[in-house]
Amino acid sequence: MLIAEFIFMLLMLYIGSRFGGIGLGLVSGIGLMVEVFILRMPVGHAPVDVMLIILAVVGCAAVLEASGGLKFMLQIAERILRKHPKGITFLGPLVTFLLSVMLGTGHAVYTIMPIIGDIALKNRIRPERPMAAASVASQLALTGSPISAVVACYLGKDVMQIPGLENITLVDILMVTFPATLLGVIAMSVYSNFRGKELMDDPDFKKKLEDPDFQAQLKATSQTTLNEKLPREAAISVGIFLLALVLIFIIAVFPSIRTIGEGAKPISMGVVIQMVMLAFGALIVIIAKTPVAKVPNGVVFKSGMTACVAIFGIAWMSDTYFAYAMPSFKAAITDMVNNYPWTFALALFAVSVVVNSQAATAKILLPVAVAIGLPAPVLIGLMPATYAYFFIPNYPSDIATVNFDVSGTTKIGKWYFNHSFMVPGLIGVFVACLVGLLLAKLFI
Repeated sequence: MLIAEFIFMLLMLYIGSRFGGIGLGLVSGIGLMVEVFILRMPVGHAPVDVMLIILAVVGCAAVLEASGGLKFMLQIAERILRKHPKGITFLGPLVTFLLSVMLGTGHAVYTIMPIIGDIALKNRIRPERPMAAASVASQLALTGSPISAVVACYLGKDVMQIPGLENITLVDILMVTFPATLLGVIAMSVYSNFRGKELMDDPDFKKKLEDPDFQAQLKATSQTTLNEKLPREAAISVGIFLLALVLIFIIAVFPSIRTIGEGAKPISMGVVIQMVMLAFGALIVIIAKTPVAKVPNGVVFKSGMTACVAIFGIAWMSDTYFAYAMPSFKAAITDMVNNYPWTFALALFAVSVVVNSQAATAKILLPVAVAIGLPAPVLIGLMPATYAYFFIPNYPSDIATVNFDVSGTTKIGKWYFNHSFMVPGLIGVFVACLVGLLLAKLFI
């Protein structure tokens, strides 16, 4: 019966994935009601802590976008890329990686991706090389970001029950995940630099060049953010946002700052991130004179709220099932993971393919890790495996990247799974997990 109920949960996740976004969370609500009222499972815990972090971070980042600060950051990135066009296959993914680390979301990629494609095309570099890697890098980066939802999941009070994780800090996690994911991005960029035929030797591109309209489009197209003159407040908002990140880092390094009262435990970093993001979002509004009416209309706000609803339903439904089933599964799962720790990475990878969210994947499987007492270095080292939704090319950033590449070299293959993001994604995640495990053994 437990296996049948598990299959039912996966079915709900699959059906929800067909709708995507908010639909994924809403369909999970159907699964939750069936679990509780028909299958008679006790109600699990809703992911309130993660949702609050997402709300705070997205609120601050959305204010940054509305103030012009995000455009300011993108202009700096574009200047770097255009100054070194021949290195676009390495610099493109590094730029999207760093933007995602700073913003805690990969959705800034929509603005920078056409620029990466434009630079590659004008320098006769196969656009697939930097563009596919840049899309993957924007998502792989999230486990190395101090304000991402997936990192917040690993700082939750439930995870701290795992022996060895009681005193783990944000800095401890980032010492593992940031270099691990960065090396993963570099590894897939090295591969990407040699992938596919040279642009002028590609038969499909050569055939397109025979079309006069396509040639005219190439000559007329010039994607850039540099033509737009931004107000002084845009730079001010970026400075305030960066100060918020620095403050979070300082508070994480010095627990005494967040220890209020004698004998008290330090305030959790999840709560600290919420407070800092809310406060500095307000400072951007006040100091940079940001029109708050523009905030809900930005890409960051819309994508963040979509993620919040999706995680709400997914995590609540899955927590209800695993809390109910774990007493029966614990012995078998514990033996498997203890003998073959890498199998937990496969579980993270498989769930991520279905739910299209690193934070949701973490919320689904972290209770399992807590229940079986997974070793702390393994849990932290395998964090990059929460990103696997490149496997099925239906994630918005991947679809957008395909559409942004006017050369047609970035594509979804004839057999669906032989798409441009598959190999870079596999290389990036594999290298990041391997490096992560090694670093976790050293630092945790």
